[in-house]
Amino acid sequence: MISPLVDAYALQYTSPEEALMQEINEFTMRNHPQSNMLSGHVQGKLLSFISTILRPKYVLEVGTFVGYSGLYLAQGLSPDGELHTLELREEDAQTARRYFARSEKGKQIHLHTGNALDLIPQIDRKWDLVFIDADKTGYIDYYELVVPRLSDRGMILADNVLFHGEVLEEPIKGKNAKAIQAFNEHVKQDPRTEQILLTVRDGLLLIKKK
Repeated sequence: MISPLVDAYALQYTSPEEALMQEINEFTMRNHPQSNMLSGHVQGKLLSFISTILRPKYVLEVGTFVGYSGLYLAQGLSPDGELHTLELREEDAQTARRYFARSEKGKQIHLHTGNALDLIPQIDRKWDLVFIDADKTGYIDYYELVVPRLSDRGMILADNVLFHGEVLEEPIKGKNAKAIQAFNEHVKQDPRTEQILLTVRDGLLLIKKK
């Protein structure tokens, strides 16, 4: 969606990754068959900025992957804060656990494995920040589970809302692209919230309660 030249320029003028984050990034690019799922340097820094500004006590991440985005989301946690991150795949969860253990925020991170639709209702928190980056067909369900439990200043970030540009096709063909388009429309029509779509990486939708 974005010109490689623009991407490279943005990267050039974005603060560098910390050593651990660079290690995760490079390891994932070399070894993971779905390395394209990594949030990446620029988006990771954006997640860190938002978290640092909000200073959340409770953060929920739906879709841990290898822990890269979770560690950036954790950077702004208050001293008594918690990040709860949910991952369906045990192999990725094991990778994330290794990296979490090496982070100074590791003791504040709680990784849950299993189906997010089952796990979210079990975690009794008012969320200050939610990051949704999991199976695209589940976005509306995840959204509906977390909106009633947002704190007064809470924010939801939903990733991949441009879905590689497939949401711009006429007609939209792919199952995931159709699901993302339905999610975008669902949020747009929700009277409880307002939103802004950022054209960062694969699209990031920022949502907050009115």
